[in-house]
Amino acid sequence: MAQIGVDEWVAQSEQRQATPGGPLGSAQRTLERIPFIARLALVAAAAATLPMWTDSDYTLRIGVNALLLCLLALGLNTVVGWAGLLDLGYIAFYGFGAYGYALLSSEQIGVHLATVPAVAIVVVASALLGLLLGLPSRRLLGDYLAIVTLFFGQVFVELVLNADRVTLPGSDSPISLTGGSNGIPGVDAFQILGWNLDETVDYYLLLVLVVAVVALLLEMLNQSRTGRAWRAVREDPLAAETMSVPVNSVKLAAFAIGAAIAGLAGSIFAAVQIGVFPANFETQILILIYAAVILGGAGSVWGAIAGGLVIGISLELLRDPDQASVLFYAFVAVTLLAAVRPWRRLGVVVAVTVALGLVTHAIAEAIDPSLVAGVPRAEGWLGDFLDAWLILPDGDTRTIGNVLFVVLVVLGIGTAQMSARLRTAMIPVLLVLGGMVWELRLVDEPSITRQLLLGALLVVLMNARPQGLLGQRRVEVV
Repeated sequence: MAQIGVDEWVAQSEQRQATPGGPLGSAQRTLERIPFIARLALVAAAAATLPMWTDSDYTLRIGVNALLLCLLALGLNTVVGWAGLLDLGYIAFYGFGAYGYALLSSEQIGVHLATVPAVAIVVVASALLGLLLGLPSRRLLGDYLAIVTLFFGQVFVELVLNADRVTLPGSDSPISLTGGSNGIPGVDAFQILGWNLDETVDYYLLLVLVVAVVALLLEMLNQSRTGRAWRAVREDPLAAETMSVPVNSVKLAAFAIGAAIAGLAGSIFAAVQIGVFPANFETQILILIYAAVILGGAGSVWGAIAGGLVIGISLELLRDPDQASVLFYAFVAVTLLAAVRPWRRLGVVVAVTVALGLVTHAIAEAIDPSLVAGVPRAEGWLGDFLDAWLILPDGDTRTIGNVLFVVLVVLGIGTAQMSARLRTAMIPVLLVLGGMVWELRLVDEPSITRQLLLGALLVVLMNARPQGLLGQRRVEVV
């Protein structure tokens, strides 16, 4: 029986947020019983064994880039996920840290500080810069704060591009601080307690340690009064202030801590790359960091790490057309499994999709064999199936690929407006058309394909699981 004066939907929030039943729920509850530090130590130890399994510098480089993205996602999660502040200038702190370390550890201005003092100076300076940028957050929220921080990010790029002829006080001739478009090459490698980091594997192991330590510190902070204050400000700043939470100080702390982590990541990046360049800190990198936070689940330490690993590794795999094909079709299969219910409906959709492709392929081959003379990029059984399933003309297919891409987008938008029954009926058509567009155009355009697949992944996830992979569901009263 309904109780008067009780919002049952809100009252049952804990029940809705409870872990699912079955083996998945049992496994999740078992993991939650293990202390955070123990789980983190196990994951870090497992990650540190990667050099034992491979000696490929390319593979380790992918690991370094993914861990850098994890570190940046952890910092951004502090500002966006916990404090709820939309910071679109976050990439500037990353660049500030990289250029700061480069200036303190190269021939650019003739300074070669030891690694630990140089990194410490960069981290503290980044935190102070974050504190300054956070000052407008005392009065600005939402879109207004986003515009101000986005402007800061663009100003940083312009400064590093144009600060190649700067006349300092007391100097008669200009000097190059940032190297302009040429950047700063020849940055010193890290040297920590007698450990010279000269190889990619050294930086990989260092990043495993750094990500683990930062994650532990942030989790401890999240469980403290500061973390609770951040979440209170995120949900309702006015209510938080009424409850004596120092809202302005809490916001500034979030900006400073996030900026310090980004500066730390930037200094490591500069040493890994042995140089810094303006193109390393453009808006595309900011999009990837946000994608990692959203994908993993805003407000979750584990989510930031998981999102960084998924985005970082997936984007690298998409550089290779053969690996990209396997990843693309795997993504399509997982999306179907997650989105189409019940299972019998999924079986019908798959059967109709296979039949539609085989029939259209046979018709096209009967009309003109050259229409199916093309070869798919995938190999093995997948390549054999695609060869018999898709219409792939031989020769230059860029024009037809572009046309089919436009048709696919139009059909996709139209399908989204249909009823559930019609949407299900359109899935086989979209899948066959999507396979053709992939093979004829997208597989050979890795830079475009990576952005499209990333966008598609986020759209699918936000519809299926709005809180991200490891984020916690939030109760909102409208």
